Amino acid sequence: MTIKRSIVLGTGSYLPQRRLTNAELAEMVDTSDEWIVQRTGIRARHIAAEGEFTSDLAVKAATRALEAAGLTAQDIDLIILATATPDNTFPASAVTVQQKLGLTSGFAFDVHAVCSGFVYAISTADAYLRCGMAKRALVIGAETFSRILDWTDRTTCVLFGDGAGAMVLEAVEAEGTTADRGILTSHLRSDGNHRDKLYVDGGPSSTQTVGHLRMQGKEVFRHAVSMITDVVEDAFSATGTDADALDWFIPHQANRRIIDASAKKLGIDPAKIVITLEDQGNTSAASIPLAVDAAVRDGRIKRGDLIMLEAMGGGFTWGASLLRW
Repeated sequence: MTIKRSIVLGTGSYLPQRRLTNAELAEMVDTSDEWIVQRTGIRARHIAAEGEFTSDLAVKAATRALEAAGLTAQDIDLIILATATPDNTFPASAVTVQQKLGLTSGFAFDVHAVCSGFVYAISTADAYLRCGMAKRALVIGAETFSRILDWTDRTTCVLFGDGAGAMVLEAVEAEGTTADRGILTSHLRSDGNHRDKLYVDGGPSSTQTVGHLRMQGKEVFRHAVSMITDVVEDAFSATGTDADALDWFIPHQANRRIIDASAKKLGIDPAKIVITLEDQGNTSAASIPLAVDAAVRDGRIKRGDLIMLEAMGGGFTWGASLLRW
């Protein structure tokens, strides 16, 4: 008996032109390149231009993903945009992307799970595709975190950047084994007891302002490794695979120390880790699709490769998806 799998047809990404280095940040706040690199692995990040919105970044990444898939926007009937920095409180920025792509059919909505947003979004798209509610999905992670940073707070402003990444997914018939192409399994978690460890101190209902990002860095680090390994191990268990079977481990690009510690605990070969944070910083929901697109375009990811995606973000939310390219 066959089943449906959601396969990746194409990927795309976009980074704003402005590149903000650690040296430039050191002129703005009490920090240094050495301090930032030692604690995070980040050397630079990209900042959206004035008048350049999250939807603009999303459209550019989406257009490149569609081109890579050999499709046009008219071939898409579902758009899911993962973002914590939408253009407006409403409507969803996904419908703005839909409008900018020239689409008037299908359906579009945002997913808000902060840094875990892209894993949540592809898991959601996979469910819609497999149940037949859509045929092809455009899944995007896009952020303009520079708009919610307190640029006087050196503990947060050095970490984040802006960018967007996208994937085109399509449902196909498959045999139902781990040799299938497509998303094999996804595992999602959240725990609101940790909401005050990584949050924005504003909102339409609470303060009627946008607010700024606030973080208890040590607490986030303390929980991150165990939460990440939890969902990754569940994905291995659900598919009968293990770290040795992986070709690529593509984590959320938050902090090099978190990535390295998680990979070590899971027994993943460091050579299998895709790292992009050095030049991009933490782009929240955009970080995984940005890293995937980089590895696709430079030839590292090849057809048939087994890939683990994982992320953890504010909420706390966390999740992992295992897919075969």
